[in-house]
Amino acid sequence: MAEPAREHLALALDVDDLDVAVGLARRLEPWFSVAKVGLELFGAVGPRAVDELAGLGFPVFLDLKLHDIPTTVGRAARALGRRGVRYLTLHVQGGTSMLRAGVDGLAEGAATVGASPPSALGVTVLTSVREPGEGVVAERVLAAVEAGCGGVVCAAEDIGTAKRLAPQLLAVVPGIRPAGTARDDQARAATPHAALSAGADLLVVGRAVTGADHPETAAKALASSLAR
Repeated sequence: MAEPAREHLALALDVDDLDVAVGLARRLEPWFSVAKVGLELFGAVGPRAVDELAGLGFPVFLDLKLHDIPTTVGRAARALGRRGVRYLTLHVQGGTSMLRAGVDGLAEGAATVGASPPSALGVTVLTSVREPGEGVVAERVLAAVEAGCGGVVCAAEDIGTAKRLAPQLLAVVPGIRPAGTARDDQARAATPHAALSAGADLLVVGRAVTGADHPETAAKALASSLAR
């Protein structure tokens, strides 16, 4: 592999306690380059989670899947851009106008504080959905392109469609489960190696590592599996 495995790994901090999240991020930083804040942690402590993790030097992936009218999404994205998030998810189901408002708002917010240009990620179909329906993924990838998103969030099995239609977009893949670990509620899970081989740029890994008895050991095994 040309790049270290760490550059392809985002740590999903799906907990409701900021101290626990920060502790996990510190412990697992050698194997993960990005820290993801989802609804659970953001709901518990709000933007403090972004501030704390950014303060540790992590690019922060804020996974809120914004989906509302364009004006609301644009304003929310602008506020979050001012917090310095590197990635922000918008649900493509909201339509092109909404996505464009989010993309523009995020960029404007980051520019006001001199932050690095962030990327809006269009969520195509959740990995808990077993059968997306014919043509749905392609339609949503094209909507993300039209709106100016920097990437898409998709299942590993949808990477081929995403890369064929928009090779320039970052392909972010959740539902990552190392071989032998529980799928939990992920209907379309994939192993890290399979997802990366399919063309994923960033793998989102959470419970398989953070819920392990020995998270560092699990993280090391994950990185080793990607180096083969």
